[in-house]
Amino acid sequence: MSRPGRDDTPDRLYTLTQGRSRPGPDAPFDLVTLVVAECDPMPGMQSEHAAILRLTERPTAAVEIAAELGLPVSITRILLADLHAAGKVSARHPRTAAVPDPDILEQVLVGLRNL
Repeated sequence: MSRPGRDDTPDRLYTLTQGRSRPGPDAPFDLVTLVVAECDPMPGMQSEHAAILRLTERPTAAVEIAAELGLPVSITRILLADLHAAGKVSARHPRTAAVPDPDILEQVLVGLRNL
């Protein structure tokens, strides 16, 4: 479903990414990567780049950015990689939780089976 006034055809998406189908091999973006703007949008910027900078004033997951823009995640990752290469956004992965002790998990499983 496209938004009024927007052209979400494959041609438009091809133009947004300048024909690329993937971000560069060193692009740090997956679905949960937190993205933070390092600057404000500038006049003359591509409208999607400006929208990303406005959305990422606070840490925002790449998948949330894609949802807000109404773009496929693959296209959003390419746009994020462009901004990252230009130093306009920074990326970091969220902290991972510590792996639970396997013995505790085994005890919980035994307890559940005994119910």
